[in-house]
Amino acid sequence: MSTELPKTFDPAEIEARWYTHWENEGLFRPERPDAEPYTIVNPPPNVTGSLHIGHALDNTLQDIMIRYERLRGKDALWVVGTDHAGIATQMVVERQLEAKQDKRTNYSREDFVAKVWEWKEESGGTITRQLRRLGCSMDWSREQFTMDEHFSNAVLKTFVDLYNDGLIYRDKRLVNWDPKLKTAISDLEVETQDVKGSFWHFRYPLEDGVTLADGRDHIEVATTRPETMLADMAVAVHPDDKRYKSVVGKHVVLPITGRRVPIVADEHADPELGSGAVKITPGHDFNDFEVGKRAGFKPAEMLNMLDAEANVCQTADGLVPEEFLGLHRFKRDGVDGARELVVQRLKESGHLIPHIAKTKKGEEQELDAEPRTIATPFGDRGGVVIEPWLTDQWYVDAETLAKKPIEAVKNGDVEIVPKAWEKTFFNWMENIQPWCVSRQLWWGHRIPAWYDGDGKAYVALSEAEAQAQAGEGVALTRDDDVLDTWFSSALWPSATLGWPEQTDLVAKHYPNDLLISGFDILFFWDARMLMMGQYNTGKNPWPKLYLHGLVRAADGAKMSKSKGNVVDPLGLIDQYGADALRFFMAAMESQGRDIKMDDKRIEGYRNFATKLWNATRFCQSNGIGASTSIAAPAASHAVNRWIIGEVIETKEALDAALAELRFDAAANTIYHFVWDRFCDWYLELIKGQIDDETKAVAGWTLDQIFVMLHPFMPFITEELWSKQGERANHPLITASWVDPQAEVDPAAKAEIDWLIALTGAVRTAKNELGIAPGAKLEAFCPAPGELAKSVVEANAAAIERLARLTPIHFAEAPDGAAMQVAAGEDAFVIPLEGIIDIAAEKARLEKALEASAKEAKSLEGRLSNANFVERAKPEAVEKARADQAHHTAEVARLEAALARLG
Repeated sequence: MSTELPKTFDPAEIEARWYTHWENEGLFRPERPDAEPYTIVNPPPNVTGSLHIGHALDNTLQDIMIRYERLRGKDALWVVGTDHAGIATQMVVERQLEAKQDKRTNYSREDFVAKVWEWKEESGGTITRQLRRLGCSMDWSREQFTMDEHFSNAVLKTFVDLYNDGLIYRDKRLVNWDPKLKTAISDLEVETQDVKGSFWHFRYPLEDGVTLADGRDHIEVATTRPETMLADMAVAVHPDDKRYKSVVGKHVVLPITGRRVPIVADEHADPELGSGAVKITPGHDFNDFEVGKRAGFKPAEMLNMLDAEANVCQTADGLVPEEFLGLHRFKRDGVDGARELVVQRLKESGHLIPHIAKTKKGEEQELDAEPRTIATPFGDRGGVVIEPWLTDQWYVDAETLAKKPIEAVKNGDVEIVPKAWEKTFFNWMENIQPWCVSRQLWWGHRIPAWYDGDGKAYVALSEAEAQAQAGEGVALTRDDDVLDTWFSSALWPSATLGWPEQTDLVAKHYPNDLLISGFDILFFWDARMLMMGQYNTGKNPWPKLYLHGLVRAADGAKMSKSKGNVVDPLGLIDQYGADALRFFMAAMESQGRDIKMDDKRIEGYRNFATKLWNATRFCQSNGIGASTSIAAPAASHAVNRWIIGEVIETKEALDAALAELRFDAAANTIYHFVWDRFCDWYLELIKGQIDDETKAVAGWTLDQIFVMLHPFMPFITEELWSKQGERANHPLITASWVDPQAEVDPAAKAEIDWLIALTGAVRTAKNELGIAPGAKLEAFCPAPGELAKSVVEANAAAIERLARLTPIHFAEAPDGAAMQVAAGEDAFVIPLEGIIDIAAEKARLEKALEASAKEAKSLEGRLSNANFVERAKPEAVEKARADQAHHTAEVARLEAALARLG
């Protein structure tokens, strides 16, 4: 017996109740020891995180796949957990201390780390609670954390193995240094912003009376960072630049420091840019670092003029004047820094070359520098300008590790979907740089390296092993740094299953089956998982990588807090329900395209859920309950044979779409079946003739809808499934996938599709001509085919009720005004005398046609104007295109309506 549904669909009450039930009953990971495995790992969100709209998309797509495969009988494991997020988490805890007028350095390392663990236990579960609200059917019984003991052991083993294989090494190189966080960060954590700045020109005097060919006794250089001249070590010119050939190998004497530096030939200098001469600061510029090495400077010899907070410190040669020491690199909080003082001193000594600019009136004016917009690197966490800084760090030989993943993608062992992303993948991987994996933090996996008094490193899994390597009595000190968070998360597909132990989970669920990821972490995470998976296990972590786009604001702009256009997914869930938001994400997820937020569409999918709710209530009121069979019931009525065929075709289309990860196609397939075929047609067609056969078929079809829609809308489908019959021990989440064990009936399909075509054509014609939908009309079919005769004979009552045609004559129509409609190859003539004023209707249609044609032509002209398309705001161009499409369609519709009137 079914349980009567309330009149009103209330998502909030249903969602809270069902999620708790699923989790408490262990239904996210039912016991299926002999079933085929299917495994997805969730990209671990930061433990500090809150659910944002990108998480909602990413996790919806994963949940669709895991629920789908669970319904197909597989041992579906969705690994869930969080990342310890070294920088982010340490920042959160430090801010809490600052709010209490406290700071990290007041504590020992161990005590501070203990405070971070306390914070994690108290506040670190926010995002996991929010994922539950979205309906994510993850295996919470094995929730993972990248700082768990077993995971940490995997991280340390990987580091030690890489070191022993010569793939991790310590080196003095330039890094992206964040002076606020006082740690190195990766290239991928640097955001470039355009900042208004200046371009200064200096004179560097040539030494010992040397002059250029034109007689000048100096070389002109230019820079956007004048403070770095305090650590200049050379001036570079192009080897083919005739202006400087005579001085290559000579020296200049730097103003302010008096440092004597060589003039070197290097192709980095471009003769076409400025003076063609470039100041070289190897310790504070990535390009200069390479020039310096080519010029013979060892990294250990390169001068450093800044401390960890980007304040000026003394260089190794002791030539920085006292007045600069302690100054910040540039103006900060209104206080002039080294940059401003360098410019002032160069101006005073006559070494600054002024920039001559013209005012709006055309008058010349002298400026210290040329104003420019400069692409400036900022740390994505610290928010301050990144400083290239020379330090000793640990590096992974990423070039060697990248070889197998490149080959795996090239030979098809790993498929990237959409395929267009392969080019980006290869470009990055084939030009990959050494990966700096050490971070100057306290929270994270501490690097397993110990140093003796001479600085020699001993890398081992434990201090005891390191001591054994060093020898008894040798004093050792552990490295203070921790590993980059992405180093540990690169082990996620295997370490979450227990690797390096060969657990049952590793044996069954590694490699995983699929990774779903935002394209923005292709290099942060996805590529590194491929590298580490191959290195640690000899296997790719998964055979398929799906990269989805970004969720953008309604106008197509990227969401950002500064723009105030960030959308809170929890707010959308509160307003429309999780099912509606999930369905929106799936329906809009088209491969290779970003998603634009659209509240109206989410509201539309909430209405879709309501329509299914009401359709189920209709079924209940007509004695239609749960099916007792996975296979389709026996059916003799054409309408029942037809709907069974529709289920078969929908299931096949769904399977095909999900196999290709076409989420939009899958969502639209089930949407149109539920709304159009089942609710709008099947339920209408069976009204008045709901016998036992129809009750069985309708109940079975409704069950198949619940099953097919469940991966997309889990909450409402589970609720309706439970209310359709007594099946407490057979919840929908672990039910069986659709298996009709029947075939499409061509005769039934032809009959009902013809009936639908006739009804649709009549309704469209009435709408075009302004005839009341309920008006009954007489119809004539002078040359009916056999299908028309049989359908009209068998479905006269349904045609009268749905198409409002009665009677239908298989004869010539009388003379007079009429409209024509078609169903398949059959033409129907419907007299209109006394129904509408033909002349007035023609005049109305012609007037509307003229207006739409005029507007469509005007918009076409505007859109063919390159100036408009290139210069107008994107939203204005998009609106013009939408309007033009609308008016073009209106022209076609109105022309068809006039044609009907003859």
